[in-house]
Amino acid sequence: MRQLTSYRGRHVVVLGLARSGVAAAKLFHGIGADVVVNDKKEREQCPEADELTALGISVVCGHHPDGLVTKDTALLVKNPGIPYSAPPIVDAERLGVEVATEVEVAWHLSPAPIIGITGSNGKTTTTTLTGVLLEAAGLKPLVAGNIGRPLSEAAREVAADGWLVAELSSFQLKGTTDFRPRIACLLNVAETHLDYHGTMEDYVDSKAKLFENQSDEDVAIYNEDDETCRRLAKNFKGSSMPFSVTRSLPVGVMVEPPYENVKPAEGEVESEAERWIVHRAADGEERRILRVDELGIPGRHNAANALAAIAIALAAGAEPERLAQPLRDFRGVEHRLEYVGTFGGVKFYNDSKATNPMATTMSILSLPAPLILVAGGLDRGSDYMELLPIFRDRLKGLAALGETREKLGRVAAMSGLTSVKIVEPDKDAESTLRRAVEEAAAMAEPGDIVLLSPACASWDMFPSYEVRGRIFKQSAHTL
Repeated sequence: MRQLTSYRGRHVVVLGLARSGVAAAKLFHGIGADVVVNDKKEREQCPEADELTALGISVVCGHHPDGLVTKDTALLVKNPGIPYSAPPIVDAERLGVEVATEVEVAWHLSPAPIIGITGSNGKTTTTTLTGVLLEAAGLKPLVAGNIGRPLSEAAREVAADGWLVAELSSFQLKGTTDFRPRIACLLNVAETHLDYHGTMEDYVDSKAKLFENQSDEDVAIYNEDDETCRRLAKNFKGSSMPFSVTRSLPVGVMVEPPYENVKPAEGEVESEAERWIVHRAADGEERRILRVDELGIPGRHNAANALAAIAIALAAGAEPERLAQPLRDFRGVEHRLEYVGTFGGVKFYNDSKATNPMATTMSILSLPAPLILVAGGLDRGSDYMELLPIFRDRLKGLAALGETREKLGRVAAMSGLTSVKIVEPDKDAESTLRRAVEEAAAMAEPGDIVLLSPACASWDMFPSYEVRGRIFKQSAHTL
């Protein structure tokens, strides 16, 4: 992609509205490009269209018109979630028109170095915590990207002597060519989003693009406990800083003494041995940051997220002694193992952001009491058999809804779970989820936990996991 000013007076197509599309359209309109925005949704489903039209930007809704992309189009900026099979993208590739995501645009725009964070699970928690740690260290972070704020919008506001901290999805990274983060972090890799990528190979390759343009001046941070991360690390060009909860590393950020397994074994009770988070530098210097049990967020997976955030903060120049207190104070993010309240002696937790089986497994393992799980959502083709051991060993009941309700019910039956409710669609998605919460609450006794951790994306019923989580919380409060 060329310098942004080179698109002045040239035709730029922005495909997809939403927040990132609006930000990109405004950016290119502001530099004098001839911008057309296209979204397949009907105009009444595109509230952002009126704002752009008022600025003089052409907006076409309801279909992809013929001739949207021509040989004179200089650039097509796509919403990350739009598949590459969409007709305008196919036309662009046939005509040799460059296709980019907003991440690529932001990289060309940002005066500050970028920290890129990706992974199948834990991105939002790690990105948010990284921002907290950098702020405590006085390093002027601005957090954006897949976490909610468009990256190209934040890139225009970040201080040149600060850091742009970006949560990045595989969808966003797949569309990059020049993007080069100064610090890149890969948390983990699990099978997910195959309905978009088609193959696991394409999904992993998209994640790996985070490191593709790094040089020896950059830092690559990765999870030494994850087999795919270790494999990719062999090709990293920058200096590497691994992190691990199960290995004592010669260099990196780790738990000492380490946990024995990547995941707790079935029925395993965690050792009471005192565990510290330790940074070991290349010169052999070792520093204790804080004890694991002092972290403000529970669960071994959150300890791994904290290690990643610490590694990033240290790579960015933070002093180790300034990290302990914000790590103690951090209480997580909304929709990620979020405590909702106790009602009738039953605790309710909202983990709506758990959109794949691995995330749900780690959340269940993080909670001690007998569990009633509310799960289900968009069917991406998984059989969910990997949940069978955790259903058998840790669940008291299941309320299953969404497209995957029958699949999850079958896994529950195979696990021997007898308290299972298959929640059929009600008059609308909100009513269906409310009924699932009622069914779960009816299975619970004082001292139990009701956990929303869907193991699925929300798009079969809800526009986002945020909407799903908020309805769950409202439902719990109104039982």
